[in-house]
Amino acid sequence: MLDLEDILTFAEVAESGGLTRAGERLGLSKSIISRRLSRLEDALGAQLLARTTRGVSLTEAGEAFLRHAETIQGEVEAAREAVSQGDEVRGRLRLSAPLSFGATHLGPVLADFALRHPKLEIQASYSDRYVDLIGERFDAAIRIGRLPDSSLIARRIAPIAIAVVASPDYLARHGTPETPQDLQRHDAVGQPDEVWRFGEGARALALRPRIRFQADSGQALLAAAVAGVGVAMLPTFLCGPAIATGELVALVRDHPIPEAGLYVVRPPPADHAPRKVRRLTEVLLEHFGGEPVWDACYEALRQAAP
Repeated sequence: MLDLEDILTFAEVAESGGLTRAGERLGLSKSIISRRLSRLEDALGAQLLARTTRGVSLTEAGEAFLRHAETIQGEVEAAREAVSQGDEVRGRLRLSAPLSFGATHLGPVLADFALRHPKLEIQASYSDRYVDLIGERFDAAIRIGRLPDSSLIARRIAPIAIAVVASPDYLARHGTPETPQDLQRHDAVGQPDEVWRFGEGARALALRPRIRFQADSGQALLAAAVAGVGVAMLPTFLCGPAIATGELVALVRDHPIPEAGLYVVRPPPADHAPRKVRRLTEVLLEHFGGEPVWDACYEALRQAAP
């Protein structure tokens, strides 16, 4: 018979990367942690962890068992929430967020969230790459754009405005595009296989720009556009300050670009979001909900409206 405490201890050690850190979180001595792990390995008849001078690493059997242990851990947390009194949030929240948005906009919100819930440990991973929530064991992710169909559960927080931009230097050398079709004759900076969309309904248009400079970082794309490498389609929270200062010019203004969105996404099931994810969503709605994420671009675009 497997012991529940042993399984939860193993999951904590695997997450923490070592016995000492896991002991600190669980309030247990290293010897008790080690004894629980040994008892679990004996019950399973398999070695789950390889112990080294630097800590521990999962064996192949440990990787396989961890998926089940985390499911059990999630069910235990859900059971505690179901009978707990009050609105206390505890445990660990592993969150993925885009680097281009996280540092300037999301960081202060997460700091406020942490202050409101002192028993919650927040692990935020900032990257503009598309992470695998389930495979990389994230509780939730903040995503910006137009979400593809998937099994993930998404909650839209706010609209995100988009602009096509280029530097004055680039336009002086290559001319100013007047229509979306003109953009296909220009060099572009963007992500691989990027599609630029204009209009809606019967007037919708999708085109693939001629990408000369590729990067998976919004900040890198912004820098390339400001340097004059090519035309870019960027969220206004990123390119807004450069438009306001004149480093970038907003293009094809009379051809509307469909709004993107700011979303919280999480793994299924749809009918039960962990309390920590629900509270995170509430805080994001409080800070950003309903209105476009503000930045200097809105005022700059209004002033420059044709």
